[in-house]
Amino acid sequence: MRLVHASACALAMAMLVMAPQSAHAQDADRKVAGGGITAKGWQGKVDAGAAKKGMTVADSKFDQEGGALHLHIGPAAYYWNPANVAKGDYTVKATFKEGKTVSDHPHPYGLFIGGTGLGTDDNKLLYCVAYGNGSYLVRGFNGAQVVTVTKPTPNEAVHKTAADGSTTQEIAWAVKGGEAECLVNGKSVAKVTKADLAGKIDSTDGVYGIRVSHNVDVTVSGLAVTK
Repeated sequence: MRLVHASACALAMAMLVMAPQSAHAQDADRKVAGGGITAKGWQGKVDAGAAKKGMTVADSKFDQEGGALHLHIGPAAYYWNPANVAKGDYTVKATFKEGKTVSDHPHPYGLFIGGTGLGTDDNKLLYCVAYGNGSYLVRGFNGAQVVTVTKPTPNEAVHKTAADGSTTQEIAWAVKGGEAECLVNGKSVAKVTKADLAGKIDSTDGVYGIRVSHNVDVTVSGLAVTK
């Protein structure tokens, strides 16, 4: 009986410890005042879950000042400029700076490549994002299907949130021969082979852009593609 009681107590304590984490994972999408996309040429699409709740990119604010893009995000989404197309062998990169986290846990952001059908129900893309806890994630969209290449994975290359609450990450995709490598702060964290993409993402050719989780404020600079 003592063993059963002890086990029950241990389970109760574990549930108490886990409860805040579960609550954090379910934080609601905020709505950003004065929202909408004002950066010239850019478009966006919120995730299916947010769309079902009636939310749109108008619930976030996406603008541009000089060469920097400023994102004040409510619902998770991806953003693109149709003029930003990369094909063959290329490298696309950008620097992401989160001035101060607006949540008590990290939300990821990064770059996508191979975008086709963007803004439609048949959208396809591959993205690599970084978290302020030192982890990265590689996923994609194949229509309504979420394609997971890696789960959130710790890597020393990924910067952790600094004492002042800020985080800066340089994220890049290097594509060669139809296979892609994600680099964070100049170091390779993941490689995506043709086998990983088969039947899921059509190609690494296509539009490149920004992937961002919900409830973050981030500035994106230096977004460019090189051969």
